[in-house]
Amino acid sequence: MNRIDKAFARLKEQGRKGLILYTCAGDPSLGFTEELVPALAAAGADIVELGLPFSDPLADGPVIQAASQRALSAGASTKGVLALARRIRQKTDVPLALMTYYNPVLRYGEADFVRDAHAAGCDGLIVPDLPLEESDALRAECSSRGLGFITFVAPTSTPERIRRAAACATGFIYGVTVTGVTGMREALPEEALHMAAAVKAVTTTPLALGFGISTPGQAGTVAAVADGIIVGSALVDLVARESQASAAAAVQAAGQFVRSLRQALDSAK
Repeated sequence: MNRIDKAFARLKEQGRKGLILYTCAGDPSLGFTEELVPALAAAGADIVELGLPFSDPLADGPVIQAASQRALSAGASTKGVLALARRIRQKTDVPLALMTYYNPVLRYGEADFVRDAHAAGCDGLIVPDLPLEESDALRAECSSRGLGFITFVAPTSTPERIRRAAACATGFIYGVTVTGVTGMREALPEEALHMAAAVKAVTTTPLALGFGISTPGQAGTVAAVADGIIVGSALVDLVARESQASAAAAVQAAGQFVRSLRQALDSAK
């Protein structure tokens, strides 16, 4: 088992739900992300999604799109983010799931990308724009290196699609709560809860729900039907605002936010 598997096994044994935080690597700088990720882990994050900045993040809403552009403008690159992951791994043992679009993987070379991600200490790979039907080679590379390959389900997924995604997933299944892009939302649709039940009925692979979860209240509600939650835009937005004052203020605010989510999850267990 890699770190993601161990994290979910430990959470299950403890009767707790997983807290997964997304951050865009290099926003506002690689050095800042290097300090932020260990702070997220210390505040209660069970897994951190390390986003690889990309110029056309089609699954992401305005908040993460802007973060990607800031990171790219500051000089973030694929090799730079992999080097960052290696430095983060020296500071914390928190599982790292590398979130990227397929274009950087294709340009880098699938085998080389997975090899270097594994060597940098990453534990899983999330590629939202790679269809399952086209993922065999990349999944095989991940399997050979012990990296989890996280697949997606959505409220519009058919029963057959859910079964296929569950069969292909390692690490965890990413349940998209809305039919749209990432971003903070005031309410989550009932369809997401039905989707979660459908996934849980066909697999024991952990299910984490994301897209739209931005408050402790939402975290507690979603945790009741899933093994974990994923929070991205709310954290990215908070960091963007607080980092205008100072990096230290942004890290402190992020830690407080994560602790509030952790408390909500533990109260709802």
